[in-house]
Amino acid sequence: MSRKRPIGERSISPAKSEPHKLDMHDESVESTPSDSSVGSASVTSSKIENMYLDTVDRACLDFDFEQLCSVSLSNINVYACLVCGKYYQGRGKQSHAYFHSINDDHHVFINLKTLKAYVLPDNYEVTDRSLNDIKDAIRPSYSQKLVEKLDTHSRPAYDLGGKIYFPGLVGLNRIKHNSYMNAVVQALAHVTPIRDTLLLLPHLDEQPVLLQRVAGLVRKMWHPRLFRAHVSPHEFVQEVSNRSKRRFRLDFEGDPFEFLVWLLNTMHIDLAGTRKMGSSPIYRTFQGELLATFQKLEHTKERTCEDEPLQLDVSKKLATKRMPFLALSLELPPKPLFTTTSTMGGDVNDGDDGRADIPQVALVTLLQRYDGSTVFESNGQAIKYQLLHLPRYIICHIKRFSRSKLVAEKNPTVVNFSLRNVPFSDILPQNASDLHAGHITYDLIANICHVGQQPLAPTNVDGEQLNAYKPQVAARSYTSGTSGDSSTKIATSECPYIVYIRHFPSEKWYMLRDLQVEPIMPQMLFLSDSYIQIWRQN
Repeated sequence: MSRKRPIGERSISPAKSEPHKLDMHDESVESTPSDSSVGSASVTSSKIENMYLDTVDRACLDFDFEQLCSVSLSNINVYACLVCGKYYQGRGKQSHAYFHSINDDHHVFINLKTLKAYVLPDNYEVTDRSLNDIKDAIRPSYSQKLVEKLDTHSRPAYDLGGKIYFPGLVGLNRIKHNSYMNAVVQALAHVTPIRDTLLLLPHLDEQPVLLQRVAGLVRKMWHPRLFRAHVSPHEFVQEVSNRSKRRFRLDFEGDPFEFLVWLLNTMHIDLAGTRKMGSSPIYRTFQGELLATFQKLEHTKERTCEDEPLQLDVSKKLATKRMPFLALSLELPPKPLFTTTSTMGGDVNDGDDGRADIPQVALVTLLQRYDGSTVFESNGQAIKYQLLHLPRYIICHIKRFSRSKLVAEKNPTVVNFSLRNVPFSDILPQNASDLHAGHITYDLIANICHVGQQPLAPTNVDGEQLNAYKPQVAARSYTSGTSGDSSTKIATSECPYIVYIRHFPSEKWYMLRDLQVEPIMPQMLFLSDSYIQIWRQN
């Protein structure tokens, strides 16, 4: 006998019953979900995945420093907290990142190697596209098409604070005494073949560590979506110190030319270069060739007076050698004892600031050292150089500093030069193969200068600075600023090296002094003492 239902009780049919909300996510429930249930489940999953993305604080993120766990100092499996910016190791239940997510209520982390983002302590991956800018900030990537446009198309970029900057023209942090490293990196970053090689270098994680650091730094300098309009070379400087066995470090300012030569040769080795010409991008860009002719001093022609130039005696024994080079060293005339007239027929600085008159010399006069007719004495021999092959880019080193164990002196002679169409081919022999293409001229693209009268610190045989040497602080200071009232005075002893860079898309010149980046007039290049110049062949 069937029981009658009470009045108001609804009839629940198994066919029309709805499963419990928790059962819909239970793997033990055997049911065929409808399309609407799948859609609602995916939406719910997306909401859960993006739950903590609003806590990401890009203003706290800085990926320029060494990737070490802030607790264990380990560099294995390091994650960055996207809320506070600190580095922690692992994401397991016993890891530092896991404890940080619980203790500080920070939940979004990204692996600095795989660039995968996770939410902790739930430990699920986040694939939202809103994190792509953070991934690009950690490891910028470039396409061949984009790289080809860097020298012709340049659009201003903006950082998180709305500060405008141009990719490639960003400041580098001054960690301690590393202005000489910053100047060299800024100059090399605008040598097109070297820059393109570093931006497009494949399998960067498999390259030598120094090459990883140089390429990573240059890629960030040219990145159009920086969080800040400057980059810190912390990882690069640390690897340079380790790789050079502390020859270049932060204890004192080093010689930028010595650092440049070491860096180019080390990068050449890391790029699988050999002794052959053109075996690496470094040699294909900077390597030229000259012919050196040697003769003992007692075999040279006799001079009637000391002022008569030294000449080789072709009737006696001569030794010749073809020598490759990465840079041309230019000797300045000796510093005069009495500065009443200029040297080498140039004009004289009037010295309005109270300084003595400074002699001047033309760059083409210094280049005569390599024309095959100028003979000079070196190490007890008479030598003359003849250029045979000019590279695509020429590095000129103007030797300003004379150093000994106790004395370091700077030659303040001003070098005059043209910014465009300098005829380097005039010092080539008439039968040189380079002249088959016609008259060869070069344009200046980078100029590293030494500011102030403070010379380089004298060093011992191992390259270490002598403790007894205490350089005097230069009295001169420079005022710079972007607006009328906001200006900053920087003593020359704090940043002795600056670099002037030609911006190819706009054909304007910029002065870069560590974090400072300012447009300048081309005439300003001649106010500082040129030390290293990089010329590009037309």
